[in-house]
Amino acid sequence: MEEQIKKVNTRLKTVFGYFWLLPILLVILGESGGDWVGMYADNVRVTYFAETITILLVAVCIPVSLKLFSWVLAKKIDKVDILQALRLYYFWSGIRLIILVMPLLAGFLTYYMMLSNKGLLCALISLTASLFCYPSETRLRRELHISSEE
Repeated sequence: MEEQIKKVNTRLKTVFGYFWLLPILLVILGESGGDWVGMYADNVRVTYFAETITILLVAVCIPVSLKLFSWVLAKKIDKVDILQALRLYYFWSGIRLIILVMPLLAGFLTYYMMLSNKGLLCALISLTASLFCYPSETRLRRELHISSEE
């Protein structure tokens, strides 16, 4: 049991690390220049549309990702045995990060393609919200109601 808890925790930290690697790669790609950087900077309609979509994605995805997980935890994960609970916890933690990656990608694409600071702000809000999803063994045990076997 302890081995499986540590394995799930390690996998969650790996997924979380990949989530944070994505914006680093986007910044490196965007700052190294390219034909796509500033491609729509002079198009006011496309910029407005992209900014609006990005802001709406942040406004919807962040509360959904945080609240959906607590709802699933209470309604689905708490009602199954421990091995199934670990699988579901890993699965829904991944879904939560996928929901958070949508405004992150939209924000960075808006920032680099439209040269809009609103996109960067939305991406940073999404990154900040991901800190509430940081996986730890203590948190996993607390949320799954597993006592520490010492």
